[in-house]
Amino acid sequence: METKSKLIQGSYSRAILAGVGLDGQTESELRAELEELGLLARAAGVQVLDTICQRRERIDSGYCMGRGKVERLAARARELVARLIIFDNDLSPAQVRNLERLTDCRVIDRSEVILEIFARRARTRQARMQVELAQLEYLRPRLRRMWTHLERYEGGIGMRGPGEKQLELDRRLIDRRILDLRGALARVAQQRARERHGRQSAFRVALIGYTNAGKTTLLNRLTGAGAYAADELFATLDTRTRRWPLPSLREVVISDTIGFVRKLPHHLIASFHATLGEVIEADLLLHVVDASSARAVEQAAAVAQVIQQVGADSVSRVHLLNKVDLVTDALELTELRAALPGALEISARTGRGLAAVAQIVTAAADEGALECEVIIAVDHGQALAFVRDRAQVLARRAEGPRVRLRVRILETDLRRLESLGAVCGDEGDSRSGPGWE
Repeated sequence: METKSKLIQGSYSRAILAGVGLDGQTESELRAELEELGLLARAAGVQVLDTICQRRERIDSGYCMGRGKVERLAARARELVARLIIFDNDLSPAQVRNLERLTDCRVIDRSEVILEIFARRARTRQARMQVELAQLEYLRPRLRRMWTHLERYEGGIGMRGPGEKQLELDRRLIDRRILDLRGALARVAQQRARERHGRQSAFRVALIGYTNAGKTTLLNRLTGAGAYAADELFATLDTRTRRWPLPSLREVVISDTIGFVRKLPHHLIASFHATLGEVIEADLLLHVVDASSARAVEQAAAVAQVIQQVGADSVSRVHLLNKVDLVTDALELTELRAALPGALEISARTGRGLAAVAQIVTAAADEGALECEVIIAVDHGQALAFVRDRAQVLARRAEGPRVRLRVRILETDLRRLESLGAVCGDEGDSRSGPGWE
């Protein structure tokens, strides 16, 4: 079953944006949200013709905004020859049906626009499955409005019209496909879990942040990954994990993850759970914030909310103020520093501040390291190789058939070295004494 929204077919490429702001929301906040909706619409291939908004005490249960405002919206759509209306608010199936009847336009909400963008951006089989699952779960409760153009026959039991029969058939097909996709994604999640288990000894870092904050550019700069990066919303839908060469006692791997956005549909969060596993099981989160955005603080709060939703709010987090080279208003940067104390100011494009990021990650990976002496027989190749791979040798001294090493090593690795037969401990010789190299 084809599930893409096909927003740009024919006259549906011309749209008017609409939104309702509730009490407590300022005019500037409402306008900023509609500006972001415009960016999403354009990313979905839609031509935005106008924006209409209304402030209300509460959402109208029948039309989202007041009926009079909807009638003016319909008149504006006729004037501009627009056939599509996009609401920033989530709409119920009943609200969509009522709005379409009154405006004679197709009506969708923000969630459907985001689903459309994801469908366009998905490049791998896993991403396509995740998007399709989210689309089907979004579509299922809205099937009835798709068949309102077919009349139901009058009559008793068994006298049902073609619309209702097709509705039931579509629901069965969708339910079956949802089960198939969930099963396939569960197998993907198991495979990803096995891959992460194989990297248990490594220190795992995940890049998180609002869409288009510069996460993929940062990954490329740190690791030379060469991953696709573009100045567009949701350029990354698949997690990429690369080795980050740092002078650490542990191997460090860093993952680029899907970008978040305000009001991210919960169907997408659930569908992309396999991808977000890298975030949940990370040892450290690097939260990349677009410092050049006027909505940087709100975007950071939206990311924090999604991180809480997926159960990763207990993971250690470092804020990175990216694109500081593009900031022209010093006052805005000062306000951002106050909102995110301790954040590092970086530029993934120029490399500014990345040395400080590497130092913080190295220190976190090496947290709990011990400095001690180990004595190993010179012919014990396995133990010597383990020290070479998993420890930092500070000094060495030959003692006949043995070698004494002063090392920095993680406690877990020290226990492993002891199990290999090395004599470990701090036996008092200073590395500055005679014979130390």
